Amino acid sequence: MSHLPIADYGLLSDRRSAALVSRDGSIDWLCLPRFDAPAIFARLLDREAGTWALRPVEEARIERRYLDRTLVLRTTFHTRTGVLVLEDAMALEMAKDSHRVRLDDSPALLRRLSCPEGEVEIGWEFEPRPEFGLVLPLFEEVPGGLIARGGPDVLVLSIPPGLDISRGRSSSVKGSFHLRQGERASFGLQRCPIWLPAPDPLREEEVEALLEETIRDWRRWSVQHQAYEGPWREEVHHSGRVLQALTFAPTGAIIAAPTTSLPEEIGGERNWDYRYTWIRDASLTLQALWVAACPEESARFFEFLAHAAMTRVREGGRLQIMFGIGGEHDLSERAIRHLSGWRESRPVRVGNEAWEQTQLDVYGELLCAAHLLRDQPGVFEPVNRAFLREVVDAASRRWSEPDQGIWEMRGPPRHHLYSKLMCWAALDRGIALAKQLEARDKVPAWSAVRDEIASAILEQGWSRKAGAFTQSFESDHLDASALRLPLVGFLPADDPRIRSTIEAIATRLVDDRGLIYRYLGPDGLPGEEGSFLLCTFWLAEAWAMAGELDRATETFERAASHANDLGLLSEEVDPATGELLGNFPQAFSHIGLVNAAWAIASQLAASGQAGRSGLHPGRIEGEPCGSGPGARRLDPAPRGGR
Repeated sequence: MSHLPIADYGLLSDRRSAALVSRDGSIDWLCLPRFDAPAIFARLLDREAGTWALRPVEEARIERRYLDRTLVLRTTFHTRTGVLVLEDAMALEMAKDSHRVRLDDSPALLRRLSCPEGEVEIGWEFEPRPEFGLVLPLFEEVPGGLIARGGPDVLVLSIPPGLDISRGRSSSVKGSFHLRQGERASFGLQRCPIWLPAPDPLREEEVEALLEETIRDWRRWSVQHQAYEGPWREEVHHSGRVLQALTFAPTGAIIAAPTTSLPEEIGGERNWDYRYTWIRDASLTLQALWVAACPEESARFFEFLAHAAMTRVREGGRLQIMFGIGGEHDLSERAIRHLSGWRESRPVRVGNEAWEQTQLDVYGELLCAAHLLRDQPGVFEPVNRAFLREVVDAASRRWSEPDQGIWEMRGPPRHHLYSKLMCWAALDRGIALAKQLEARDKVPAWSAVRDEIASAILEQGWSRKAGAFTQSFESDHLDASALRLPLVGFLPADDPRIRSTIEAIATRLVDDRGLIYRYLGPDGLPGEEGSFLLCTFWLAEAWAMAGELDRATETFERAASHANDLGLLSEEVDPATGELLGNFPQAFSHIGLVNAAWAIASQLAASGQAGRSGLHPGRIEGEPCGSGPGARRLDPAPRGGR
């Protein structure tokens, strides 16, 4: 039980890869050059799998925060003898006229120390372990730093002039030094593949310049692209930056989380690799990007998903549910046996077997995304039109089949209500988009199937015993995904059956902290899991749509309060201890926060209660940045809904 709490970590990103930094200054997770690459530092999952630490030698009181409107992390150590400030970032060189990071960028991890008061003795340790700890690199001292060679990675560490270096073990270096008031010291880490010449270590002035440029770029993006002015403004804007940080800039893919195998249950087996992108996230992600970021990011994410998925829908109507960030299809899962896992939670997995599952909800996710982007140029180009027509046709043919469902259950297929709902949504949005899809001739057939699905949901998805729409047809098990029924426009939120479903979930799928479980029935996996933050935000959104603004606000704030001190959310919360669980930070949780905040703000404005409880929605329409073609007010409500 020696591993730090998940909440102790902060996120760094260059929009290609990510690092996690602990409260006490150790980088315990770093994958280069991509989010899904083998880790170079993986102490997060095993004490012997590599770290890079910079911290005071003596005990310190620690404060930390992100610099305003950035993901540049500042950690302040208050020691008995002085104050030490550590600033950490991954170099971000965002082009001034584009949302893309320049494709010729090489990764650089930047660390700057300063001493504003007194003096501090600083200890440091550099212990890279490429390929999840398999490689023990050899070190070469060069002017201005060190080069670590081994495996596919060449790592170049820049160190301050005159720093003493001692060899701890054969593949680690460490040392200590003093900083006095007014002094600074900068470190940098670069990576290149073995077939390229190693770059020279960064000079201190280069580290300083890259760090300042990164601060400017984050702030420039935030100022230009974040327009939301509703309640919880800071949380929404921060979540928008987190989504930017989880975006693979070369393709626009958004990963679910930058980590693998942080467990849903301490010591359990529910440990998955989330460094990929899921179609199921599409429509929710696009709505969140409209509110908290910019529609150009939305369009790029949709373009990536459409292109990645396009080859599969023709194979008997099968649409793959998830992809690698470069569009890869084969995400075969394997266990890394030599890693002990976070708090002995084994196995550590790389890849995700769910890529081979059948999940019929993906049809609706894609069509809802296209509907949301219906005024954006390029969405309905000829190749996309043909693809989206095939997606609607596939939903029409396959909606009655069983599948693994939204939660990727690894047991026998079932007739999941959510999958039927999203097939309904695929047809509903396809009908609404018939003109853009050049599919008006298909509307009568699509309408008939849509009505058939609706009847099946109403007749077989409703349980008198549960007093709610349930997880699967002819089942009495509750499932939080039923909260999506009003959110996608199937039934209004004030329908008695929807109100009863919301009440049932709020009272019977709730833990002692007031957070919502996904479900409580069997799922074909050993062990249990924590309460689910996304589902709690869905409940807040549903309460808002039902006009229960007090309950919506209370539910929202309860979920948002589980963010760590840096405003980062995990996937789940341990119901007994309140500790964060699951891969971290979790895009879906931040997406849920943004969309719930927007829903509450919209309902407050519509009801004339904008000033109630100190909430001031202001401009809540999530107006897109810029004034180019397609810029319009966000209108996520379905046009073809019931």
